[in-house]
Parts: sequence; C-alpha cells; structure tokens
Amino acid sequence: MKSKDLFKNKMKRREVLQKGLAGMGIAGLAGATLAPSMFGRIAEAQALAAANGKILVVLELSGGNDGLNTVVPYGDDAYYRHRPEIGLPKNDLRILDDHFGLNPGMAGFENLYKDGKMAIVHGCGYENPSFSHFTSMAYWHTAAPNSGEEYGWVGRLADDMEPSAPSNFVVNIASRQSLAVRSEQHVPVVFDQPNRFMREAFHEEKDALARVPDVGEVENPSRRFLQDIARSANDASALVRQAWSNYRSPVDYGVNSLDLPKVVSLIDAGMPTKLYYVSYRNNAFDTHVFQNNVHRRLLTYTSDAVAAFVRDLERIGRADDVALMIFSEFGRRVPENVSLGTDHGAANVMFVVGNQVKGGHYGEIPSLTNLGEGDNLAHTTDFRRVYQTMTQGWLGHDSSSELLNGRFQAFDMFV
Repeated sequence: MKSKDLFKNKMKRREVLQKGLAGMGIAGLAGATLAPSMFGRIAEAQALAAANGKILVVLELSGGNDGLNTVVPYGDDAYYRHRPEIGLPKNDLRILDDHFGLNPGMAGFENLYKDGKMAIVHGCGYENPSFSHFTSMAYWHTAAPNSGEEYGWVGRLADDMEPSAPSNFVVNIASRQSLAVRSEQHVPVVFDQPNRFMREAFHEEKDALARVPDVGEVENPSRRFLQDIARSANDASALVRQAWSNYRSPVDYGVNSLDLPKVVSLIDAGMPTKLYYVSYRNNAFDTHVFQNNVHRRLLTYTSDAVAAFVRDLERIGRADDVALMIFSEFGRRVPENVSLGTDHGAANVMFVVGNQVKGGHYGEIPSLTNLGEGDNLAHTTDFRRVYQTMTQGWLGHDSSSELLNGRFQAFDMFV
C-alpha cells in the first residue's frame, strides 16, 4: 500500500475536521495583509472563475416552510375546507394563474415568476417521510432518504465534479458547516461574518499561525496534507475578507439578506467557487402557532432577498451564470391546527430561480382530497429530481447513480 493511501486510511479529512485541524480551512487563519504571492493566487482564482462558468447556489429554509400558504391553490375549494381560519383569501393573493397565487408578502417572487425567471416544483418529498426536523433535514442534506450517509450531496457533487479538490470550490456561509457540504475530498470554506473570517488565537500566536513557510517538497503525506490545509485556509480567508471589503452595491436586500450579498461579493471578486450553500437559519419556518402574520413576514424577507440577489447579479454581469435552488426539509400538514398554525408535514414546493430558468410550474400537483397518512400531502416528485435537474440540467454534470442514490429524470428547466 502506498504511503498516501495508508495516511488516507489513518486520518481522513472528516477526522481532521473533528480534531479541529482542518478547521483552519473552515474558520480561516489570521493575516492582516496580503503577501505578494497572495495577489498571484487571487489573479489565478479570478481566471479560474471566469473559465468555470455556471454556479449553483442552494438556499435552505429551515424549520419546514408551509408550501400551501406560500404557493396557494386558491382554485381548489378543498384548500379552504382544510384551512377555514388560516386559508388565505384570493383577494389577498398575488395571482399567478387561474389556480395558484403567491402569499401576499411575496412581491419579489411575483416579479420573478412573471418575468419567467422562477420555476415552482410541486409535491417534492420522499417515501416514508420523517416529521423530525433533524432527521428529515439529514435526508435532504445527503439525498439519502430513510438511510444513513456520511457525506452531503453538495459535498459528493464537488468530489464528483472535481476529484482533485481545488481550493475554494465549495462555500458554506453559516455559523457552522452544514452536513450538505461535507465532502470526502474537499474542505469547504465555511464562514459567517466575512470581515471576521480568521482563526481565533491568542495575540501572541497570530503571526505564527498566519505564516505557512515554503519548505519545498514535503515527502511526509500527513505533513503535506496539513500544510496544504493551512495554506488554503490562509488564501481563503484573505480572499473572503478582501472581497467583502471591496463589495459595494446599491441593491436593497430588505430586512434579512440571507447572506446572499456575501455570495455576490465572492462571485464579483472572482472566487473560483461553483457551489454555494446558504440558509434562512434558526428553524424560522416552524410555524405551529398563529402562523399567518409571522409566515408572511418570513416569506417577505425571503422574497425580497432573492429578488435583490438576481438584480445584484445583473449589476455585476453574472446573472446568466447563476441558478438558485430553494428548499425546506418538509411542508406542513394540510389541515390547520387549533393554535391557528400548522404542524410538521410531508410534500412541499421547491423553487429554482435564475435568468436561464424556464419559468412556470413543474411536477404533478398533489391532491388535497386524497391525502396521505396523517392528513399530509402525498409526494408526487422525488426531491432528487430537482437535484438531478441542477446537477445535470444546470451544471451540465452527468454524474453516476451513486451521487443521488439513484437515477432521476431531470426536468427540462433551463434555456
């Protein structure tokens, strides 16, 4: 067995992450100024980004968004029979067609849909749904319903697209790394506040931690791996901080930007990232009690931010290169509960947004009269069809069946 293979068996990347070593690549390293070699790497990153072309951004709505009060089937009387109190009247909706209207707070989504830049996919879910936030989100993160999977689907996609694991291929903007981006080959760049993206250390340690000396060819595989991680962390943290400090935009993202301006700043700076992952955090969409007002606010913030994101991409000339996919870990039960909210459900809507999207409705609309177990919408679209659409239809990557734990027919969703 080669020494490199031996080391891989003894110390996989996930073990480094757990021990805090690869955290250097995630939390970043200190470094107040850019060394001359750093400018060369920035130029190299910008050239690579220009050559890469298409970018996928994933937005997670944590907590289980109520799809029925997001894309409202006002044309179906059963909707109002199930929701006599929280059902949204037609006159309040942003009408899309003779059957559906958007929640009244979603002006941004209405404009995107009517401009042909938003696809709505109905009935997304999986067999034997879990109603646990943690479990169901893990299934969506790994594209492995009702089973265990060590790596996330975005992380596996990165491994499949670029097994050589180039630096900064995956960016996760969050306080901690999502399972969705966990990868065998790649170390995702994970940060929350760009201007504070550096490794925490005592003042006396910062200068030493910021330096990664060039010691020439390193034969020891473990030392070489750790040195590469440290160098990558230095480069990533410097790139992120510089990109954010240079970012200026007149576009108003509204109350909650959902970290999307940070994505635009990195794209504009030439970060060679193909896969971005952001989220509406803190289980915000878990609307069990007095749902309507808070849900409308959440959808307003989301809709405003997404519409602004598209405008900001147009401002920097990259709108044709980016597609945004939006999901939540499950929908809500069809009938309202006694607290004027909704409980954990099953099938839900997903959204795909971008200049190159063929806007409209996709997937079979679930029945509101023939409900599944527990008064839930029966899923009509395996959510991995949408993942397949993004990987194959958008990114142009024809992966093996192992990536999504099966082969799924992609929708014809892009021009």
